[in-house]
Amino acid sequence: MLTIEGLRLTRTHDGIARDVLQEVSLSLQAGEICALMGVSGAGKSTVLRAAVALEPFQAGRIVIDGVALTPGPVPQESALRNFRRKVGMVFQQHALFTHLTVQQNVALAPRHALAQSPAQAAEVAMALLDSLGVVHRAQAYPSQISGGEAQRVAIARALALDPPVLLMDEPTAALDPARRGALADTLRALAAQGRSLLITTHDLAFARAVADTAAVLADGVVVERGAVTQVLDTPRHEETRKLMAVDAQ
Repeated sequence: MLTIEGLRLTRTHDGIARDVLQEVSLSLQAGEICALMGVSGAGKSTVLRAAVALEPFQAGRIVIDGVALTPGPVPQESALRNFRRKVGMVFQQHALFTHLTVQQNVALAPRHALAQSPAQAAEVAMALLDSLGVVHRAQAYPSQISGGEAQRVAIARALALDPPVLLMDEPTAALDPARRGALADTLRALAAQGRSLLITTHDLAFARAVADTAAVLADGVVVERGAVTQVLDTPRHEETRKLMAVDAQ
């Protein structure tokens, strides 16, 4: 469902070019949850931004459910219409539109990407909010809901086009332990429907609870990849051991 091959992404600051990602490769099968792990600054969020066509990359290929992104400038949105139906993104800070209600936030994509009527889009939004347990907040604004509720709304919005692939950036960053458990249940339910999930996290306990596989990123390179229990219980690479040491502090 998701294949990243030889991804290289370079940024230039003060005239100096630096490779943020170097030859990153990984793939996900249908229904697989992969935890993309690494310390802060490893490049985890950049992988997601490239995979959802929010940032250009210089080499490699990204293929989501048969639709490919290639090196070069990010295409115009008009050229990404089919791609946007393949992948949803949940940002770390949720990125909900503050001037829209919860329902309006979720209904936005069906209205604009699928040209649904306001009534059709509202029906889709209400069904998703109901499935995620936040339908009672449909008429609230983002400033009026909790962090856990905002995250569920952001997931609903990402699912509004029914994409087969879902990307999530540090989903447990602002959640207490009880909310983390509920989120793990939600994500496993989404994977059981056949969706593939790529989740960036440095939360080892959450990775163990939700993921099937793990990939460890260090200095823009995937240094270790395998079953999550194998990677975290018997780490082979020094960077993985460093990650586990940080978590233990």
